[in-house]
Amino acid sequence: MAAAAIPLLDVKNLSKTFNSFQAVKSVSFDLYPGEILGLLGPNGAGKTTIIHMLLGLTSPSSGEIRIFGLDPSRPRQREKILRRMNFSSTYVAMPYSLTLRESLMVFARLYGVKKAKSRIDLLVEQFELKDVADRPVRTLSSGQMTRLNLAKAFINEPEILLLDEPTASLDPDIADRTRTYLLEMKRTRKMAILYTSHNMQEMEEISDRLLFLHHGEIIARGTPGDLVARFRGEDLEDVFLKIAREVRP
Repeated sequence: MAAAAIPLLDVKNLSKTFNSFQAVKSVSFDLYPGEILGLLGPNGAGKTTIIHMLLGLTSPSSGEIRIFGLDPSRPRQREKILRRMNFSSTYVAMPYSLTLRESLMVFARLYGVKKAKSRIDLLVEQFELKDVADRPVRTLSSGQMTRLNLAKAFINEPEILLLDEPTASLDPDIADRTRTYLLEMKRTRKMAILYTSHNMQEMEEISDRLLFLHHGEIIARGTPGDLVARFRGEDLEDVFLKIAREVRP
């Protein structure tokens, strides 16, 4: 990325405490146009809590978030922000009583998508959902639900995309095509993507930079290649295990 590039997302000293438990501890990072930033860490490391704070689902205990230079804690600015970003998570429920196509139309209207039917047709084709497009959401398999969530995430052609375990329930071939599509969106539309996954090979393949989280803190950061070299690992999974052993209580 160019040295003069302005980050679309800028996080400074972000912390979150639930009662006496500190889930996120003074985390700082940024995200630039056309970049995929990976968040790595074991369960409970703080990855999903960070995404929830970026979406405004959870309020930070302290720290600062700026998205497109705007403050998401201010309602009017948050509305402007959310129209330009989107997210996908395997843990988010969709409207079960609607068909897949109807669900996407609901979100298209929420985001004010023009030519919504054409956009939905394109995404249904892209994520191989045509055969189940008119079935109720409650009848979909976990893999089909994951693809529906991904289609929803692209409905408004976001500038920032937050993806929490986006390929967890997908067959290997569909997961591979999904990664290819994400890389294409990054390249052609300069989409900025924040990405969490437990699949080390996937993270090494897709991420420009990585943040290693442990107990809510960033304990290592860098490109996949830099981290493999720094920790003298055979691959990213080996690096992850080495870091985990070093910081284990």
